Amino acid sequence: MLSLSAAAETPAGSTLKVKSGVIQTPVVSNSADSADAVPAPAPCTVTLFNNFQFVNFNAQYFTYTPSCPGPWSKVVFKGNFAITPGIQFDRTAEISLGYVNIYYGTTREDDPTFGPTWNVTRDLTDYSSLFNTAEPGEVDLGNEVNSEYTGVITGTATLDFYPVPAGGTAPLVADAVYPLPDGPGGAVALDSGTSLLSQTFTLPTNIESAYLDVFAQSQSDDEFWWSCAPNDVAGELDDCGNTAFRETEISIDGNPAGVAPVYPWIFTGGIDPTLWLPIPDVQTLNFVPYRVDLTPFAATLSNGQPHTVSLSVYNADNYFLVTAALLVYEDHGSTTVTGATTTNTIGSGPTPVVSENINIDSNGVPVGTILVTSQRQFSVSGYVNTSHGTVTTTLSQSVDFSNSQDYTETSNTYVQTTNVTSSKNVVTGGSTQTINQQFTYPLNVLLTLGTAPNGDEDETIAVKQAYDRSATTQSNGTTTDYTAATQNYAGADTTDLVTGDDLLQNSQLLSTFTTNQTCTQKQIKAHDDLVVSETLSPCTQQ
Repeated sequence: MLSLSAAAETPAGSTLKVKSGVIQTPVVSNSADSADAVPAPAPCTVTLFNNFQFVNFNAQYFTYTPSCPGPWSKVVFKGNFAITPGIQFDRTAEISLGYVNIYYGTTREDDPTFGPTWNVTRDLTDYSSLFNTAEPGEVDLGNEVNSEYTGVITGTATLDFYPVPAGGTAPLVADAVYPLPDGPGGAVALDSGTSLLSQTFTLPTNIESAYLDVFAQSQSDDEFWWSCAPNDVAGELDDCGNTAFRETEISIDGNPAGVAPVYPWIFTGGIDPTLWLPIPDVQTLNFVPYRVDLTPFAATLSNGQPHTVSLSVYNADNYFLVTAALLVYEDHGSTTVTGATTTNTIGSGPTPVVSENINIDSNGVPVGTILVTSQRQFSVSGYVNTSHGTVTTTLSQSVDFSNSQDYTETSNTYVQTTNVTSSKNVVTGGSTQTINQQFTYPLNVLLTLGTAPNGDEDETIAVKQAYDRSATTQSNGTTTDYTAATQNYAGADTTDLVTGDDLLQNSQLLSTFTTNQTCTQKQIKAHDDLVVSETLSPCTQQ
């Protein structure tokens, strides 16, 4: 049986098989966000830091000074990274401003002969209030460089501020953004299901709506949490424990307030480093946060008392890095709002169901199946009395998770299959408007060991993964807005375990649907470590 964790802990330089010819610059998409769609006129640009070198595990700092007068129609973070030829691990990268996270992702693993470069973006328009004052900045990108691990990572980051065109209107943005944690050091490690990231705030007394942007990144034994096993068989399977189910829980003052599904990010050192050349997996280099709507709790947050917002990861083993940002929108027509949370059926937590049918054969090989599922339905409702009337928000949510692991063996083949489906549906209802949001995170991993016709032992690793989201807005029963984005990865790598030769092919498809239901689609295909096609075309609505 192939150990996923063992493969991930091997630097790329010791396993990468470089083909003849030139390996093209790795392909990186923008994580299905909207940062690519930029308006005219041209932006005013502020450089956050320039050509920082990352050669140790010390944080690096910069200072942001406002120099682009608002209002802005859009604010976009841009990061440009590179790594020198050599041997290196993939690394976690975080950038914060005023301790608020403005970028989160991982880096490329290095290659002995080729130094890749990559670019990332993030739409930070909702965070605009953060950029009105001077703020301290921090970059946490730990990277060990010595005689063995020689790849040096460098990076430059900017903010592009797009002015509101003449006659245009500035978008509605958060009045304040609060970091979790509120201090240096970046994301906090949660090493069990009871570990908490908590931050106490005294907030404005006129909050009309509030949201929490959540990052929960799996690390160490939890890196491949979607392949973990129940504790009673984890030892026999030489696998991580606590089952293959994780979920982020949000609370306010100890009371359940929201749920964020965990995206199964796979980094470029994961499973098979060769598999991610030249195309990385979905969001590997540029994570997208999950936004939790806390608006039903706006009246509580506005009562002038300190409130503690906490995050935990259900079933966390060892460990998750977690960070978040609280965005609040105020009622500008009053200094105080009143109201209440009227319904909250989230409950104390999920109740996953585990089904095991695993046997260890005479050769010590596991055969059978493991299935873990979780289904939750709940609603949260609250209202605030504002200067423009009473605003009621009701969230009806369903969170569904399924993970099946199948182990099969024949006379000359061993197959391990993992199928993960994680989805969330959120219906936000007001007096006249309803927003239906859907998120789906499918993942399929197929590991095959078999005997080829020539008698050699072959190993094939195939991965399919996607990130799908959509939002439909209806006013008085009529659809007024529709947006959707999807990003898909498919790749396979077959290695001859005798000769070391391998054959790689992978592809990435990024589609974005706009309000008027037109669609643009970008598809990139690669074979044997080289990009063979890159196309941009219209597509049909799904």
